[in-house]
Amino acid sequence: MSKPKSATTQNDKSQLSLTFPGDAGPTVTRVSPRKRSSPKKNGGTRRSQRDSTPVTAEKMASQQREISVSEFFAKNRHLLGFDNKRKSLLTTVKEAVDNSLDACEEARILPDLFVDIEQLEEDRFRVTVRDNGPGIVKSQIPNIFGKLLYGSKFHRLKMCRGQQGIGISAAGMYGLITTGKPVSVVSRTSKRAKAHHYKLAIDTKKNRPDIVHDDEVEVDWAHGTEVEIELVASYGKGRQGIDEYLEQTAIVNPHAEITYQPPIGERIVYARGSDQLPVETREIKPHPHGIELGILIKMLKETQSQKIGAFLKEEFSRVSPSVVKSVCEKAKITPATWVRQVDSQTAEKLYKALQEARIMAPSTDCLAPVGADQLLAGLLKGIKAEFYTASTRSPTVYRGNPFQVEVGLAYGGEIPADQLARCNRFANRVPLLYQQSHCAVFKSVAETNWRLYGMQQSSGALPSGPLIVVIHFASVWVPFTSESKEAIADYDEIRKEIGLGLRECGRKLNTFIRRRKKTQRESQRRSIFLRYIPEVSNALQAITGRESGGIREQLQEIAKYRTELADREMDDRGNIVRKRRDSLDDEHTVIVERDTPTDVDDSLFEGDEVKRISEKGSRAPRAKAKRGRKKRSVKK
Repeated sequence: MSKPKSATTQNDKSQLSLTFPGDAGPTVTRVSPRKRSSPKKNGGTRRSQRDSTPVTAEKMASQQREISVSEFFAKNRHLLGFDNKRKSLLTTVKEAVDNSLDACEEARILPDLFVDIEQLEEDRFRVTVRDNGPGIVKSQIPNIFGKLLYGSKFHRLKMCRGQQGIGISAAGMYGLITTGKPVSVVSRTSKRAKAHHYKLAIDTKKNRPDIVHDDEVEVDWAHGTEVEIELVASYGKGRQGIDEYLEQTAIVNPHAEITYQPPIGERIVYARGSDQLPVETREIKPHPHGIELGILIKMLKETQSQKIGAFLKEEFSRVSPSVVKSVCEKAKITPATWVRQVDSQTAEKLYKALQEARIMAPSTDCLAPVGADQLLAGLLKGIKAEFYTASTRSPTVYRGNPFQVEVGLAYGGEIPADQLARCNRFANRVPLLYQQSHCAVFKSVAETNWRLYGMQQSSGALPSGPLIVVIHFASVWVPFTSESKEAIADYDEIRKEIGLGLRECGRKLNTFIRRRKKTQRESQRRSIFLRYIPEVSNALQAITGRESGGIREQLQEIAKYRTELADREMDDRGNIVRKRRDSLDDEHTVIVERDTPTDVDDSLFEGDEVKRISEKGSRAPRAKAKRGRKKRSVKK
């Protein structure tokens, strides 16, 4: 009987079964793994059968449903600035402070803000922000704090901090999601009225407020609003935190007083630096050069005007009767054409005629820039530097929207000299702390050639040295790159205006740096003069026989005249007192003398002789003698 052959081989991965039926010899049966039976699941339906089941259009239609805006941002909260714990705490404080400042300024009240951050657990905080604004009427409180995309600022062209009606309600939604605690709001409109207290939650599916608690309470302040939000977050000092945000807010809002209680440490008070409120702004109409064809068609459908001429004059800014006449001629219609008779083709002709027409730039009374004086006041209050300058550019336009750029520089003093310069960005008086490299402001600063102004700089980077650059962008509609409002879009018009403002301030900085270096050289020269004056006076006494005291006084007078730049006199604003006009003698430049070591012995220039020299104007004796010789030669 022969031996059976091997049932398996090394390369055969199939399952083999050996059987020996009687004397017939071994029989090899090959079983393929594909035919292997598998247990049935889910009521006997195999996966292959389930996957191959076609989906009908009716089934797909049944799965469609409307997405609420609250539901969308709850799932994508990183778009609003709630992408990590530290940033979430900053965003919550920022939105509440911005709303408070807007309310106070609109009511023409000098803002007094109180910000309290209380740590409840390791990663749990309670944020309380209270202002002295006009308060909020009872019926509007639930919608303002419990409904996304609800507000009064979206549809009007007027400079303000808030734009979209998302911020504070999104902060309350984040607190509700992370802690389950509703937003607490207390508001009072006047001394005679009682304060209303609400606790609100947001129904994200329907984007509407759920009122958890509603009653009247007694408070010790006459009018204002207090918001309290509990959220999961983390606190840290340093850059891109609450401390830096409030510090920069105080710089660009010198009219506001902010009291800040951090979770760790003592209370900080940013005192009011100015009692002057920002200029009151006025709402303007859209500019024809800032709209698109679809917007024009929508405006034609919604207008209350009956004829095209009235429509153009009432719905747009800077459209005069002469402009209406020329635009209608180009569009081959008349000002008396009925609005309802304008079809899509006529609307397109009208749009092209508007874009080609020469129309004045929009009015700028809708803007409230900080102003060079107020910007200097904020810099002096918040930064200990040696040189300050500021510039406010004239208003200009992008996409029909007016905007204005302000630039401030602070140099020297206690600013670190071994680091890169800092770029503080602001949009409508609000600090921008994140997405710096994506912002048009930062790009403009980095692309400026600071080597022309006495600074060291690597290619494509900020300059290195003790410098802080402050740039404020004011507009009726800030072109932010995202809903979190952290960076300004890169428009050519915006980049150009920022560059011009930087160059204007840079030229003053260059003048100051060159003069300071010259002052140091003159100080060293004086030190050398003073070192040898006693020996020279003694030697001249021995040669001429004159008393050494008089010789010494004359040498001191010559040394003081030759190094007069080392004795800069300052006025009450810190400006150099000069008898002749120069590039640094303007009202928007301040120089503050800091305590710096010097080798000059000022005691040698004290006494009656110095008083006599200062009264005479510090004119050198040698110069007098030359003029005298000239006069005598003329007489001869």
